[in-house]
Amino acid sequence: MKQALAAMALCLMCQVGGVAAAQPQSVIYFIGDGMGMEYLTAYRHFADDPATEQIEETVFDRYLIGSSATHPHGHELVTDSAASATALSSGVKSFNGAIGVDPHKEPVETLLERAKKLGYSTAMVSTSQINHATPASFAAHVDSRQKYDEIADQYLDNRIADKPWVDVLIGGGEQYFKRESRDLVEEFTALGYQYADSFAALESIEKAPALALLAPKGLPFAIDEPPANRLAIMTTKALALLPKDKPFFLMVEASEIDWCGHANDIACAMAEMRDAEEALQVLANYVAAHQHTVMVATADHSTGGLSMGSDGVYEWRASVVRGVKASANELVRKLQEAGNAWPAKWLELTAIELAPEQQTAIGPLVDALLGAETTADKNNAKTQLRAALLAVIDKASYTGWTTSGHTGGDVPVLAAGVDAEQFAGYQDNTAIAKKLFTRLHPVK
Repeated sequence: MKQALAAMALCLMCQVGGVAAAQPQSVIYFIGDGMGMEYLTAYRHFADDPATEQIEETVFDRYLIGSSATHPHGHELVTDSAASATALSSGVKSFNGAIGVDPHKEPVETLLERAKKLGYSTAMVSTSQINHATPASFAAHVDSRQKYDEIADQYLDNRIADKPWVDVLIGGGEQYFKRESRDLVEEFTALGYQYADSFAALESIEKAPALALLAPKGLPFAIDEPPANRLAIMTTKALALLPKDKPFFLMVEASEIDWCGHANDIACAMAEMRDAEEALQVLANYVAAHQHTVMVATADHSTGGLSMGSDGVYEWRASVVRGVKASANELVRKLQEAGNAWPAKWLELTAIELAPEQQTAIGPLVDALLGAETTADKNNAKTQLRAALLAVIDKASYTGWTTSGHTGGDVPVLAAGVDAEQFAGYQDNTAIAKKLFTRLHPVK
């Protein structure tokens, strides 16, 4: 089956738009996890300069060229990140939870793997753990995204010419690579990979191959902990490490837009969008300066059912969102630390004046957290307080949400570089991969 799929992909030059040139192209694939169209719209207003009359365009606006469907294989219609990333990486629809396998759980060839076979350098960058669903779907093959240890093992154990498929890995996830049962970091370094476990150490890495695991799991939210432009830093380093004398395949994921969307945390989500925009600008600058390079950016799905406007009010107050300086989780932690002085800390971190009835409602929730004795009681108190704080922010900004999960709408497609117009208009997510396969050619 692998051979049949490879042959099918090679024939795509004949089937997809006739833009494949003999010159091998470097391919940059940017995925904003959870970044539905409504996130681009909200971010445009969030990032707008209120001192000017016009609404300034964002980097997302500048390269927006089309849209993509996201549904998985079967009848569920709403995808998870694994099925969607498998479609984006291989051009094959699969089931929710699938990592680089088809509906029959058979491995499918990915763009990264094809590129490596053809002599390309390869790299993956992610703000989540690097073995999370989206990056995993480019370099591993398992039937469940939850098999984090197995995915990490495959990054090392799956080889081509006795070397791992990915030359540069930068993200979180150290706890999955340095385990009691196996130390993958030690094994990677034995193969010549330079290793970093912090942003300071990342600066000192000089060449590929390289592995950087910058957090135990996912990186802290951009709104909570510097560097706020962490994805741009990681992306810049990946580009610098890739050899200059041959083409490359680079996948970059802005992972935590999705996580903030699951939490229905608008300020967190907008900070992740800013982080994503800064990385996208780094990539766009690279494409502008290097011919024979194409960049495509899209989302795997949208998350949370975000709406600008709620409660029947025709308004969205971006200024309120700009005033919030911490994620909901961090707000809970800071209010707990402040104790009875929590109202002042709340005002400092959000600039939102609480109405008397809001302060009366939140006070007992803070007290419950302060008085909780068991872990279960503390977690329950945190959950209730977090929900109450987010409700205040949403009410003040007129932000709406429909779900804590994913939604099934189409997502944006952005493109730049060689024949970027090939990605214009509506397309299925599998079509993006099929078009990108035609850009990969043997490196001479």
